Amino acid sequence: MTKSEAKTLSEGQRAYEARRAAKAGMSLERWLDSKQRQQEEAEEARRKAAEPPKPAKPPGLLARLIERAHKPL
Repeated sequence: MTKSEAKTLSEGQRAYEARRAAKAGMSLERWLDSKQRQQEEAEEARRKAAEPPKPAKPPGLLARLIERAHKPL
């Protein structure tokens, strides 16, 4: 939650988050900041998972030489 969202919490939501923060041994602001960070990290992970995989690199010089050495004459 951003700071503007934290101010828009209803009294019930704010009390609920305060209880959860107290249970975790944090202040309410610190709790809301950590919650926001976790949401951002989860969003970033989803974004990375949605990206198409990068194409495979062609084999390097040594890999080509070893492959060639394994082929019969």
